[in-house]
Amino acid sequence: MMHQMRAEYGAGGPPDGVRLWHMVRGAENVAMCGRELDAGAPVREAVDWGKTPELCCHTCGAYYLRETPYLAAEHQ
Repeated sequence: MMHQMRAEYGAGGPPDGVRLWHMVRGAENVAMCGRELDAGAPVREAVDWGKTPELCCHTCGAYYLRETPYLAAEHQ
């Protein structure tokens, strides 16, 4: 299954920038934690999880790790 990161904006929407990163399945707008996200929000590759200046959703991270095998070559 393909995953990607999708941003959650701050309270003021896009002008407030990214508040938190979530993980979604495919190109969905609903995060793995259940939060509905803006369809136009920025996306990143799943391998960027934990490599952003903004925080990542803990719940999404737990679900993502259960669905994704650890591939050492992706974590160098």
